[in-house]
Amino acid sequence: MNYLDIINKCLYEMNYKQVNDIAELTKTEHKRLLSAINTVNKEVCNIENWNFLLKRHTAELPEETGEIDIPVNGKILHIFIDGEEYSFCENLKPFLTVNNRNLHKYSILNDKLLFKPFKENKQLDIIYYTKNCVIDENNQEKEDFENAADKSLIPMPFAEQVLVYGACLRVKGNPQYFKFSYWLSMYKEALLNLKSKTSISAQNSPEINLLRG
Repeated sequence: MNYLDIINKCLYEMNYKQVNDIAELTKTEHKRLLSAINTVNKEVCNIENWNFLLKRHTAELPEETGEIDIPVNGKILHIFIDGEEYSFCENLKPFLTVNNRNLHKYSILNDKLLFKPFKENKQLDIIYYTKNCVIDENNQEKEDFENAADKSLIPMPFAEQVLVYGACLRVKGNPQYFKFSYWLSMYKEALLNLKSKTSISAQNSPEINLLRG
C-alpha cells in the first residue's frame, strides 16, 4: 500500500472526499493528515529494533588512518573486520593513543568511526537499524513520505492499520469523537500484531520448558 492509498484510507475513515493526486490536498485538515501519517510512521519505526529495519553495509577503512565518516544512517548493531566482531567503546582515550594495536573495539567522535590503525586497507561489514522509514518507487530509502508511490518500511498488512488508524487518531485527537475508541482499539491491535508476527528468528519465539519428574 503506497502513500496515496494510505491517504485515501484515512480520508474515507474520516468521511472526507478521496483524491486522485496529492496535489489536491490543499486544506488545513489535509496538511495535518499528511504530517500525521509521517509522524506515526516514524514513531512506530523508532519504538523498537524491528527486524524489518535491519540493513547491511560494507565500507572501506583506509590504511593507517583509524577513522572514517559514519557511512550509515541508523543505529549500529554489529561491526565485523576480517570476520571478527568489534564492540563499541565509549572511552575515547585508547583511540587517541599509539598503544592500541590489539584493540578489538571501535568508538565514535564527531560523526566518525574510530578504530585502531591497520597497516592495510580493511573492509568493514556493518549491520545496523536504519533510521529511514520509507522507500520510493526506485527502492531508495528516505525518512519521510513525499510522493504518491512511496511506501512504508513497515511490512504489510500491518502498515495499513498502524498508519491509517494512528493518523486518524492524531488528526481528530478528541476522545469524544464517535470513531475515536474504534480507531484506538484497531491501532493497538495492529501494533500488537506487528510485534508478535514480524520476528524472523526462532530465538525470539516463546520458549516451552519441559520439566521431567
